[in-house]
Amino acid sequence: MPTTTESITDTSAQQRAALRWLLVPTFTLFTAIASQIAIPTQPLGVPITLQSLAVVLCALALGPKLGAASMLLYIITGAMGVAVFGEGQSGIATILGQTGGYILGFLIAQPAAHLIIRRRDKTIRGWGAILTASIVVHLVIFAIGVPWLFAVRNLDPDTDPISIASAIHYGFTVFVPGMILKSIIATLIALWALPYIAHRVW
Repeated sequence: MPTTTESITDTSAQQRAALRWLLVPTFTLFTAIASQIAIPTQPLGVPITLQSLAVVLCALALGPKLGAASMLLYIITGAMGVAVFGEGQSGIATILGQTGGYILGFLIAQPAAHLIIRRRDKTIRGWGAILTASIVVHLVIFAIGVPWLFAVRNLDPDTDPISIASAIHYGFTVFVPGMILKSIIATLIALWALPYIAHRVW
């Protein structure tokens, strides 16, 4: 028969597993809601949204595997026609459209945060590392989103072609103030929440 200590350990492991998989769809839903708070920018129409804040918090909280699972669920949900993307968009056409690189960046950026904030013993580095990780997650998203924006605008016959300078300006530069603000907000939330999450999720 299992000892009391083993029973407690098994229960703790079960609770941790349940919390992990509860957080996956929770961050998917959070990202979907944040995506609806959107302000279109001109002239390209790439919206300013809160979704990258949700993506950063997901990366900070869940880590590479669970974070990627949450963002993959978000992408699949949108691809199936549920209006979870920015400005209520959905479908494969949105993923293949000019903002599709940003959406795929949500998935690819997930491992970046934990490489910066997590020590080998699973403890958390300080606020500077968390802020750096938040900015790096944003930069990974832009590193995929901007070339994608440039390529789609120049390959799609239904859109006006743009220069790489325009893609960088309207696909990245105009978003820098928001990126910094959302990174600061994510850092403040993480400083409060990560000690609990690291103990019960990681």
